[in-house]
Amino acid sequence: MSGDLFAARAAAELASTAPLAARLRPRRLDEVVGQEHLVGPGAPLRVLLERRALHSGILFGPPGTGKTTLARLIATEADAVFVAMSAVTAGVRDVRAEIDAAERRLGEQGLRTVVFIDEVHRFSKSQQDALLPAVEDGTIILLGATTENPFFEVNAPLLSRATLWRLQPLDASALTTLAWRGAEACRVGLSDDAVGALVEVADGDARALLGTLEVAAALATARTDAASPGATATVEVEDLRAARSGVLVHRSADSHYDQVSALIKSIRGSDPDAGLYWLARLLGAGEDPRFVARRLVILASEDIGLADATSLLLAQAAASAVDRVGLPEAKLNLAHAVLHLALAPKSNSATSALARAEAAAAGAGAEVPAHLRDGHYSGASQLGHGVGYRYPPDEPDGAWDQQYLPDRWVGTRFYEPRDEGQEAGRVAAWRSRRGQD
Repeated sequence: MSGDLFAARAAAELASTAPLAARLRPRRLDEVVGQEHLVGPGAPLRVLLERRALHSGILFGPPGTGKTTLARLIATEADAVFVAMSAVTAGVRDVRAEIDAAERRLGEQGLRTVVFIDEVHRFSKSQQDALLPAVEDGTIILLGATTENPFFEVNAPLLSRATLWRLQPLDASALTTLAWRGAEACRVGLSDDAVGALVEVADGDARALLGTLEVAAALATARTDAASPGATATVEVEDLRAARSGVLVHRSADSHYDQVSALIKSIRGSDPDAGLYWLARLLGAGEDPRFVARRLVILASEDIGLADATSLLLAQAAASAVDRVGLPEAKLNLAHAVLHLALAPKSNSATSALARAEAAAAGAGAEVPAHLRDGHYSGASQLGHGVGYRYPPDEPDGAWDQQYLPDRWVGTRFYEPRDEGQEAGRVAAWRSRRGQD
């Protein structure tokens, strides 16, 4: 009896003092923010849970996307016992002990066991092999969580017995929803600018957003109480800046997102020295190198594009190196990428072309020309589908005069090339082949 009282008191204490991310942890699938492709209505993971057809799986995704939360919810929805193990501290003996306990639980009480292993990629081969028989015969439902590519880090025999569930970084809409939930839990308001800044600084990571908000809410409340005791505080961008100052930026007025902006604009402006400086500022203050790498990959297509087609490959290689090598050595890979991108010719033609194409595609529907339609099925020719299509490699002139756009867009140019770097030569050759000036 006393044990129940102590447990209840501990639960009540945690409900008010636990970190905000823990307090807002969803207790039902319908409370999950984001990951609609897995748990939304009709999504595969939700359907399996509803049909009680769940088997072992690997939850793969960036930090703060809900892997642990989803594992707990899966156990709850499956009416299973949840057992968490550490990939760092658990040995083969611990694994076998949990499997034995799960077997007894199943035989004596009819209860299934979900064994959750965070950072499962850290499990040794022998530890992973010890799980195989129990996973294969269904004694346990294994749920492993990892931020690393499981095809590289998880043994093939174990991976073949598990479903791979990929979690995506939370989008702006999901992060905004979380920001308002967090503000309500902290009993503060949020300015529009603060919401936007929180979403930007979180970069798809729910835990980062809620951690920053919790500190900022305390600062905003203290500031408000000093000026107007009892009034409801509103978190402003300045509170977020102060909350992040000791974590992501130096103790100056500069904010995390200002420094990221400075990095991107320096590279866009072809200033390698400034690019290296802002890279050093960010990494020196503890910035996640994967965040920087993702920004460089985006920049390679957004601001350079076809002017230097190798830029995207190099940025992606740097991002891969960050994942595989890690800091401090990966700083060299990021510096390599920053210098290359800064020195590369610049063109935003891909960005502009996509915007024009998206605007056209968002309008009234336009049918696919009959000769471009799928003709690889019986009866297609009777409908005229695929009839008259000219296969360019077999045509002397490359079939350049063939119509590829829908009728309503024939003659439209979405892509307007820039006379920069490789793009100029490629476009000249393309126009020459087509017999254009």
